[in-house]
Amino acid sequence: MNILITGGAGYIGTELVYKLAEDNAVKSIVVYDNLSRGNYNLFIGRQKLEGKVKLIHGELLDSRRLRQALKNIDLVFHLAAKVTTPFASIDGHIYEQVNHWGTAELVYAVEESDVQKFIYLSSVSVYGNKGKELINEDSIATPDSFYAISKYRAEQHVQRLSKKLNTLIIRLGNVYGYSKSMRFDAVINKFMFDAHYNSKITISGSGDQHRSFIHIDNASSCLAQIAEKEIPSGTYNLTGKTFSINEIAATVQEIYPDMETLFINQQYPVHDLDVDTDFKLKKLIAVDETDLLKELNTFKNEFSFL
Repeated sequence: MNILITGGAGYIGTELVYKLAEDNAVKSIVVYDNLSRGNYNLFIGRQKLEGKVKLIHGELLDSRRLRQALKNIDLVFHLAAKVTTPFASIDGHIYEQVNHWGTAELVYAVEESDVQKFIYLSSVSVYGNKGKELINEDSIATPDSFYAISKYRAEQHVQRLSKKLNTLIIRLGNVYGYSKSMRFDAVINKFMFDAHYNSKITISGSGDQHRSFIHIDNASSCLAQIAEKEIPSGTYNLTGKTFSINEIAATVQEIYPDMETLFINQQYPVHDLDVDTDFKLKKLIAVDETDLLKELNTFKNEFSFL
C-alpha cells in the first residue's frame, strides 16, 4: 500500500507517519507539506524512516504538483489545514483558501487518479455551540467560526468522492499530548507549558465550558487502524473524553500544586461542546481509554528542564 499524507509533517501527521512506517503492509509514505508552521521535527532525530518515507514540499492549491504526487498512490490521508483553535474567527480568508479551496483542489486531483481510499480529518467543531446537548454523528452540523465553517465546507467536497472510492470523514476531538511536532496553542498543551515554566495558567470565560479531547497517541493509532480496515464510507466522530476547562485545570494543579490560575472575561459567553464517547468507530477499531492524570504526568517528564 502506497500512502500520501497531506500535512504529514504536522502534529498529528508526524505521529501517524511513525505508526504507518511500522506496518509491513505499507510500502511507501509520501509526506506532502508546505512546512508553513516551520516544524521540521519529523525530519530529525534518532528514529530513522529511511527507505519508506519521502517529502514533497508543496501547496494544496498547486493542482499540478498534487496530480504528480498522487501517481501510484492507493490511500490519501488529508490532514493539511490552517489551524489555530477550533473556534478561531480571525482572518477568515486564509481558512477558506487553505481548508476549503485547498481541499477542493485535492478532491479534483483525486477524482482523476487511481486512489482507492480517502480519509479526511475534519473536526468536531463543525457541530458548533451545542450547550448541554450530547453530540453524535446524527447531530446537525452548525459551524459558527471561520475555522469550523471552512472544515465543514471541505467535508462537502470530500463527500463527492464516495461515488468513486472508499471515503471517510473523521471528525476529530481536540488533540493533546507530547509529540516531537506538538502544537502549544492547543489548550491542554498550553496549560502544561505555562504551568511547568510559569507556574501560572489563564482561563478564558468561567471555565465551565466543555470540550472533547483525544490523546495524540490514541488519535494516530486509530487513524492507522482506519487505514488498514474495511470501513464503510461515511462520517465518523473520533474522540476520547469530554472535560470542562476547570476539570483540566484541576488535573494540572495535581501535578503542579503551586500553580496559579487566572480567569479573564469570566462573563464572556463561550462555546460548549460535549461529544458522545459511544461513537460508531468504537465498533470497528480499538480505541484506548483516557487517563488524563497519567497522560499529563508522562507529558511532564518530556520537558527538558524545570
